[in-house]
Amino acid sequence: MGHTKRRLIGVLLLLACMSASAAAPALGDKQLVLWEQLRTAVSGVEQELDGVLGVAILDLTTGQQLLVHPDEVFAQASSIKIAVLAELYHQAEQSAAGTTGKAKLTDRYVVRASDLVPDSNIMGGLTPGVTGLTNRDLATIMVAVSDNSATNVLIDRVGMDNVHSLMQRLGLQHTELRRKMMDLKAAGQGRENISTPREMMQLIEQLYRGKVIAQPLLEDFFTVLATPKESWLPRNLPENLRIANKPGALEGVRNDSGIVFLKNRPYIICVMTTYLASERAGEDAITQISAATYSLFDRLGRASDLGRVISPSNGSQR
Repeated sequence: MGHTKRRLIGVLLLLACMSASAAAPALGDKQLVLWEQLRTAVSGVEQELDGVLGVAILDLTTGQQLLVHPDEVFAQASSIKIAVLAELYHQAEQSAAGTTGKAKLTDRYVVRASDLVPDSNIMGGLTPGVTGLTNRDLATIMVAVSDNSATNVLIDRVGMDNVHSLMQRLGLQHTELRRKMMDLKAAGQGRENISTPREMMQLIEQLYRGKVIAQPLLEDFFTVLATPKESWLPRNLPENLRIANKPGALEGVRNDSGIVFLKNRPYIICVMTTYLASERAGEDAITQISAATYSLFDRLGRASDLGRVISPSNGSQR
């Protein structure tokens, strides 16, 4: 047998082995089946929703993503307050490093009647000219009850242009704080606060990975963002699960974006809906997608690569 012929046979045998290897399922393929089941569940929710849906889900352990209309621009409503909170903590870090003229978490504010706008259930009940708060207090009120007056005070203190600059530096070209809360004139002119599912996911990921602020401020940032609140991502999830999120609601719009600190398998989930025929249906869609996502990550976090789960109370084999 000639050298060329022997070489050709060797190549053919190698290709045959590679083909057989490719046909054999890898360990990761079983997890991909679960991801495909999640995609099917999300698709089912989308088909039932009378409106437009956008989704971005990120596995912070592996980088695996599930994206549905990820680059569509959605009005953010109060979810944009995540960007305001990020800039507040960014400035607090700058101030701690010696930069002058930056907001601190401990800066004091005395309530003024002129700052009050609708949907300010906490600030509206405080005594103007008497009640004093820190910037961190304002941030907590902004997150916990989505108080619009507290948000507007913080926007004035950190600067709308600085929020914009931070988003630009992070590469988030479509995440924009373009008006204060309850500025109906600006809203009527089309100046909504906007982002996309992918960009909100990227903002939260960059925060999580310490690319915006470092410890210990980063931990406090997520402590504030995880303040318990009425929202749709956590609605059907375990009560003791730590979730740092911010929902948003406008007429015809429901959003919720955040990070779920699930043991062994943290993940980011951003669900946005618009053109809703029923706002309740939008809220339910967010809750359904959140529950399906948690089911996937809960199993991934508790199981081996082969899918075996050993509960603390049951280590027996059958």
